Amino acid sequence: MKPPETPVFKTGRAAQWTRERVQQLGRQELLHLHANAERLGEPELAALCAEILKQLPARGPGSSGASARTKNGGARLIPRRKAFEARGVWLQDVRGSWSGVRKSDGAIVFAVWAQAVASVDGGCACLLWAPNTEGSRPWSDTAAGRERLEHCRAAVQRGSAEGLLVQGEAMEGRLPEDRARSVRGIDPETVVHFRVEKRGDEFWAAWGSRRNP
Repeated sequence: MKPPETPVFKTGRAAQWTRERVQQLGRQELLHLHANAERLGEPELAALCAEILKQLPARGPGSSGASARTKNGGARLIPRRKAFEARGVWLQDVRGSWSGVRKSDGAIVFAVWAQAVASVDGGCACLLWAPNTEGSRPWSDTAAGRERLEHCRAAVQRGSAEGLLVQGEAMEGRLPEDRARSVRGIDPETVVHFRVEKRGDEFWAAWGSRRNP
């Protein structure tokens, strides 16, 4: 019988990163986890990541040592859950949640539909949450929508947040957070740092302009 997995840590979120689990990650996911472990003061996890990175083949797009680019030069996209975990965030609902809180430092991390990002005043902006006025946004009243509203409020108080850009094709008449025609995933190499602003009853992410660096 195979012995049970032995946790790398005894307490905290890092306890979930067993050797077996870390070995299943690709190179870029390992690099992100290694960087996060060092930044968050988790030397044992950082050492484990470094050890496994050394064991990965230098090349091979079909292996766990594949680069972060696909054969045609595009970004290698990973599922939303894995992208959040690479940022140290464990989603409350792995299927429905589009935002979460990093326990180590309290940072709010949002998944943002890339096609919804607009150029505004020399920067970028994206609507994160709006009320379900006359049935216009039913997702806002779901558990995931209410969770995102609370995260928006917390991010306003905190003054900053992080965003992961979700690539895919939206479905006409539906919010992509609710249902999309296709969801290709998230490029783990791209993380946006922005402010969350309350504009009336809506919450917006804004970055890149002089007002929102």
